[in-house]
Amino acid sequence: MKFGRIVGAVVLALSLAACGTSQSATTQAESADSVLKIGASPVPHAEILGFVKENLAPAAGLKLEIVEFTDYVQPNTQLDEGLLTANFFQHKPYLDDFNSSKGTELAFVAPVHLEPLGLYSKKITEAQALPAGATVAVPNDATNLGRALKLLADNGMVKLRDGAGTAATERDVTENPKNLRFEPLEAAQLPRSLEDVDAAVINGNYAIEAGLKPASQALVLEKGEGNPYANGLVVPAGHEKDANIVTLGKLLRDQRVKDFIQQKYAGSVIPAE
Repeated sequence: MKFGRIVGAVVLALSLAACGTSQSATTQAESADSVLKIGASPVPHAEILGFVKENLAPAAGLKLEIVEFTDYVQPNTQLDEGLLTANFFQHKPYLDDFNSSKGTELAFVAPVHLEPLGLYSKKITEAQALPAGATVAVPNDATNLGRALKLLADNGMVKLRDGAGTAATERDVTENPKNLRFEPLEAAQLPRSLEDVDAAVINGNYAIEAGLKPASQALVLEKGEGNPYANGLVVPAGHEKDANIVTLGKLLRDQRVKDFIQQKYAGSVIPAE
């Protein structure tokens, strides 16, 4: 009787061990076949990811699911909450400010492209024609506001306090010859503001999405050389070296992607070096 119980126990143990091995193998297989869920702005980020998904990812063994967002907050919030694998919509100065203000721990993996910030208007055809007291709409998030003011300063429209850097605000404007009035708005709203303001400083992705052509229609446009605002892949801190993330980062910087960017956007989006 005891012998029978011992044999039964051994058989059960072997059975459970085999089951555990099978479950482990299944989990590993599922992990290998897992889908990378990437949050992205529709233009150009989701379009670039779409090119990678269709043309490069299959050969690299990656499966991508692209989730589009039209704001700059939810892609980071959902990444922090574990609802996304990574996101692709922002530059490092914006990410650093977001981490600092929201208490998140997200990490920048690799720069992919630059969307030059530009000044646009439906009322004038050159920046010098801005009238005294003109209203200029600018992004209301901290880093892009500083970036917009620097663009105006680089083109002689205002002067900023020395050392203001990427965190510059209206308080850092030391000279404003035309007494320009700044109207901070959510970045996504800036193209629509062109009907109501004299000019607007618009992020490249929202300009393209609105049908504007930065390379030809911007009154003034950021330069790519030495620009710290390249957009790139972002993941939760600690996942920068995950095999699939490293592979995706390499694909996004592949020469074929650079060629796609140059051909499709004709200078309105610039591949990162």
